[in-house]
Amino acid sequence: MSALHPNAPHHLPPFITAPGDTDVLMVVMALTLIGAVLGVGILFLRLHTLPERIAHKSKKLQFEIVAVLGLLALFTHVHIFWVIGLLLALIDLPDFGSPLRRIAGSVERIAGVPPGQGGAGVPDETETATGPDGGPEAGHGTGAHARPAAGEASPAAPSAPPPREAAMTAAPPSAAPGLTVAARS
Repeated sequence: MSALHPNAPHHLPPFITAPGDTDVLMVVMALTLIGAVLGVGILFLRLHTLPERIAHKSKKLQFEIVAVLGLLALFTHVHIFWVIGLLLALIDLPDFGSPLRRIAGSVERIAGVPPGQGGAGVPDETETATGPDGGPEAGHGTGAHARPAAGEASPAAPSAPPPREAAMTAAPPSAAPGLTVAARS
């Protein structure tokens, strides 16, 4: 080391470097600053995604809503979105879909319809044309309630009841097939 200037202090602290040497304190502080920024950023993002991770772990139905609220809170800095997302992640909403699907499956099984094919032959309401009174337009629609188009004959009323109804009307209501009714005197 060269001779010290007579006005310089004789004892220099260790963080002061000689000219031309590497400033160790500056390198350590730069690495510490980079590590602190990365650590705080990761902590912020982990805390920010907490509601989404809670909803994902417990397989909540409202997971997508919680995720959207988290993104809104991140990009708009409106913290109420994060709070609402956290509350939604912690609350169990009732599952109405599963019981309704089970009921629909049971009804299809009772009706003899293959599972999932219950509404296959039903036309959408948008496909039928409606008249001014809200009913099917003339010439459109199906079934007994459809109005005929102009010039068409109206469908004839059934002249004879179906076979099952004919069998029911032939026997008196009190008599069952195979049983005889004793006359009272």
